[in-house]
Amino acid sequence: MSTKVSTEKAPAAIGPYSQAVISGGMVYTSGQIAINPASGAVEATDITGQTEQVMKNLGEVLAAAGSSFEKAVKTTCFLADMADFATFNEIYAKYFVTKPARSCVAAKTLPKNVLVEVEVIAEV
Repeated sequence: MSTKVSTEKAPAAIGPYSQAVISGGMVYTSGQIAINPASGAVEATDITGQTEQVMKNLGEVLAAAGSSFEKAVKTTCFLADMADFATFNEIYAKYFVTKPARSCVAAKTLPKNVLVEVEVIAEV
């Protein structure tokens, strides 16, 4: 049995999915993009601002699930442009200090034309 996770401190799902699901002692987040939950809009236009917003959103979803960045075991990261890889890594490393397993791929287009999206699998 799984439990859906929802928090108003992160953007609402923009499609037929949950912000996260807890199953078997693990939380699986949906990909988070740089939507500011207060405004409902993508406010940052650069990789730095968007990555920071993504991390804030992920932190809120993980907290709502009873988890945290420190409990992450796997992340999947999507970048619109691999030229942003180094900048993204600098910010990512501030949050994922335990260095979970990770995949990072380029995506031609991300939802709302954002520059970055990240999903996480973490222990609860």
